[in-house]
Amino acid sequence: MAREVPSGDLPEELTELNRELEGVTRRVEQRIEPGSTALKVSIAMLVLIVSLLLPWTGTIRGWQVLSGIGSLGSLPQLFTLTSLGFGLVVSSLALATRLWGLAWLAAAGCGVSVITGVWAIWSRQTGVLSGGTGPGIGLILALLTMIFLVACWVRIAFRRG
Repeated sequence: MAREVPSGDLPEELTELNRELEGVTRRVEQRIEPGSTALKVSIAMLVLIVSLLLPWTGTIRGWQVLSGIGSLGSLPQLFTLTSLGFGLVVSSLALATRLWGLAWLAAAGCGVSVITGVWAIWSRQTGVLSGGTGPGIGLILALLTMIFLVACWVRIAFRRG
């Protein structure tokens, strides 16, 4: 068992080394190691991009909802913004930087996006009752992708270090 020596009793070189090691330890504790889940997240991000090219309702595609061309209401547009914001932007940043805080932000944000996605599909279902079109394959695929991303990011965040 090692005995801790007060830093005042250490030579200058060892005090510097001790401070450097404490800094390295702090940086390592803030990092994640996504492992093979990183590939799954990357593929899911690609699927999310593809879902924007597919019809979200009727002939209106996801990118049109994002740009405001297709007037589907605020819920599908909110889902588009949250899914791209958290599913692509925050996920990309979390994978690139490997910061634990960004992994949790991606998990929580993707979870919020799932809720807005369910609301978006609900709004399309109620639109069918009033003569509108129901949810398209792109909207459903985007929601399923966000559910998958939540599961991946929660797994990564809990498995940190």
